[in-house]
Amino acid sequence: MKSFHDLVVWQKAHQLTLDVYRETKNFPSDERYGVTSQLRRSMSSIPANIAEGCGRGTDADFARFLQIAMGSASETEYHLRLSHDLSYLTQDQWTQLNKHICEVKRMLASLLKKLKADS
Repeated sequence: MKSFHDLVVWQKAHQLTLDVYRETKNFPSDERYGVTSQLRRSMSSIPANIAEGCGRGTDADFARFLQIAMGSASETEYHLRLSHDLSYLTQDQWTQLNKHICEVKRMLASLLKKLKADS
Protein backbone atom coordinates (compact mmCIF):
# COMPACT_ATOMS: atom_id res chain seq x y z
CA MET A 1 0.00 0.00 0.00
CA LYS A 2 1.32 3.44 -0.85
CA SER A 3 1.65 6.22 1.66
CA PHE A 4 -1.52 8.23 2.21
CA HIS A 5 0.52 11.37 1.45
CA ASP A 6 0.75 10.17 -2.17
CA LEU A 7 -3.02 9.88 -2.64
CA VAL A 8 -4.48 12.90 -4.42
CA VAL A 9 -7.80 12.36 -2.63
CA TRP A 10 -6.02 12.64 0.74
CA GLN A 11 -4.17 15.78 -0.41
CA LYS A 12 -7.43 17.41 -1.51
CA ALA A 13 -9.26 16.38 1.67
CA HIS A 14 -6.41 17.71 3.81
CA GLN A 15 -6.41 21.04 1.97
CA LEU A 16 -10.18 21.28 2.30
CA THR A 17 -9.85 20.59 6.04
CA LEU A 18 -7.47 23.53 6.32
CA ASP A 19 -9.93 25.68 4.33
CA VAL A 20 -12.82 24.68 6.60
CA TYR A 21 -10.81 25.55 9.71
CA ARG A 22 -10.00 28.97 8.23
CA GLU A 23 -13.62 29.70 7.28
CA THR A 24 -15.08 28.56 10.60
CA LYS A 25 -12.83 30.96 12.55
CA ASN A 26 -15.39 33.62 11.62
CA PHE A 27 -18.45 31.66 12.79
CA PRO A 28 -20.31 33.05 15.82
CA SER A 29 -18.60 32.23 19.11
CA ASP A 30 -21.80 30.69 20.46
CA GLU A 31 -21.48 28.04 17.72
CA ARG A 32 -18.04 26.93 18.97
CA TYR A 33 -19.54 23.68 20.34
CA GLY A 34 -22.28 23.49 17.72
CA VAL A 35 -21.97 23.66 13.97
CA THR A 36 -18.33 24.84 14.09
CA SER A 37 -17.26 21.76 16.01
CA GLN A 38 -19.44 19.41 13.97
CA LEU A 39 -18.18 20.76 10.65
CA ARG A 40 -14.53 20.62 11.69
CA ARG A 41 -14.93 17.13 13.13
CA SER A 42 -16.67 15.66 10.09
CA MET A 43 -14.24 17.33 7.68
CA SER A 44 -11.08 16.27 9.49
CA SER A 45 -12.45 12.72 9.71
CA ILE A 46 -12.15 12.35 5.94
CA PRO A 47 -8.35 12.58 5.54
CA ALA A 48 -7.90 10.86 8.92
CA ASN A 49 -9.85 7.79 7.77
CA ILE A 50 -8.01 7.72 4.44
CA ALA A 51 -4.72 7.76 6.36
CA GLU A 52 -5.86 5.08 8.79
CA GLY A 53 -7.09 2.87 5.95
CA CYS A 54 -3.71 3.15 4.24
CA GLY A 55 -2.10 1.92 7.43
CA ARG A 56 -4.16 -1.26 7.42
CA GLY A 57 -2.90 -4.44 5.86
CA THR A 58 -5.50 -5.27 3.24
CA ASP A 59 -7.48 -3.66 0.45
CA ALA A 60 -10.66 -4.76 2.24
CA ASP A 61 -9.63 -2.82 5.35
CA PHE A 62 -8.68 0.17 3.21
CA ALA A 63 -12.07 0.06 1.47
CA ARG A 64 -13.86 -0.04 4.82
CA PHE A 65 -12.10 3.14 5.95
CA LEU A 66 -12.80 4.79 2.60
CA GLN A 67 -16.50 4.04 3.18
CA ILE A 68 -16.27 5.73 6.57
CA ALA A 69 -14.56 8.71 4.91
CA MET A 70 -17.42 8.83 2.38
CA GLY A 71 -19.95 8.99 5.21
CA SER A 72 -18.01 11.83 6.80
CA ALA A 73 -17.90 13.62 3.44
CA SER A 74 -21.69 13.44 3.19
CA GLU A 75 -22.00 14.72 6.75
CA THR A 76 -19.62 17.58 5.89
CA GLU A 77 -21.67 18.42 2.82
CA TYR A 78 -24.74 18.78 5.05
CA HIS A 79 -22.93 20.92 7.66
CA LEU A 80 -21.69 23.21 4.88
CA ARG A 81 -25.29 23.62 3.65
CA LEU A 82 -26.47 24.30 7.19
CA SER A 83 -23.71 26.88 7.69
CA HIS A 84 -24.74 28.61 4.48
CA ASP A 85 -28.44 28.54 5.36
CA LEU A 86 -27.62 30.07 8.77
CA SER A 87 -25.65 32.81 6.92
CA TYR A 88 -22.35 31.75 8.47
CA LEU A 89 -20.93 31.17 4.98
CA THR A 90 -21.45 33.53 2.05
CA GLN A 91 -22.74 32.18 -1.24
CA ASP A 92 -19.21 32.31 -2.69
CA GLN A 93 -17.66 30.55 0.31
CA TRP A 94 -20.31 27.83 0.23
CA THR A 95 -20.04 27.38 -3.54
CA GLN A 96 -16.28 26.85 -3.34
CA LEU A 97 -16.33 24.55 -0.31
CA ASN A 98 -19.27 22.55 -1.66
CA LYS A 99 -17.55 22.14 -5.02
CA HIS A 100 -14.47 20.75 -3.29
CA ILE A 101 -16.34 18.37 -0.98
CA CYS A 102 -18.25 17.00 -3.98
CA GLU A 103 -14.93 16.49 -5.78
CA VAL A 104 -13.55 14.59 -2.77
CA LYS A 105 -16.70 12.41 -2.73
CA ARG A 106 -16.29 11.60 -6.44
CA MET A 107 -12.63 10.70 -5.88
CA LEU A 108 -13.51 8.45 -2.93
CA ALA A 109 -16.19 6.71 -5.01
CA SER A 110 -13.73 6.20 -7.84
CA LEU A 111 -11.07 4.77 -5.52
CA LEU A 112 -13.62 2.45 -3.92
CA LYS A 113 -14.72 1.26 -7.36
CA LYS A 114 -11.09 0.57 -8.32
CA LEU A 115 -10.48 -1.39 -5.13
CA LYS A 116 -13.56 -3.52 -5.74
CA ALA A 117 -12.54 -4.17 -9.37
CA ASP A 118 -9.05 -5.24 -8.26
CA SER A 119 -10.33 -7.73 -5.67
